[in-house]
Amino acid sequence: MSGLKIFGRTVDLLGKVLDLRQRKQELIASNIANAQTPEYVPSQLSFEDDLARALQDHQQAPPAAHPRHIAVAPTNLDTLQGQVVRRPDQGLSIDGNGVDLDKQLIAQSENQLLYETTTQILSKKFSTLKYVCQDGR
Repeated sequence: MSGLKIFGRTVDLLGKVLDLRQRKQELIASNIANAQTPEYVPSQLSFEDDLARALQDHQQAPPAAHPRHIAVAPTNLDTLQGQVVRRPDQGLSIDGNGVDLDKQLIAQSENQLLYETTTQILSKKFSTLKYVCQDGR
């Protein structure tokens, strides 16, 4: 029964999204911490397009004819890391710093909201499992 998946790929996907959101939050926090550092260029993590592409590739993959066959499309989300891009938020300041503090604080709030939403969805999935395990009580 090693192939039994209770939620399919949903829990794996949500776990990966949480990991990527955490990494994005760390980069944003680093940008905010270096808002006064001369010649600092902020980093941004972009993973949404890669994640959507991985999901689309998985959905288009033909089903395996036999459980021991190798899947045609990559189904491993562990390899998805996102892309770190270093570029100024706007024009560089007098000291060469490229951090726009307002833009970074908005990005931090947005990322936090999306992280919390993902945790709520994951919690709901586990609540459903708990409900089923307790025979609907």
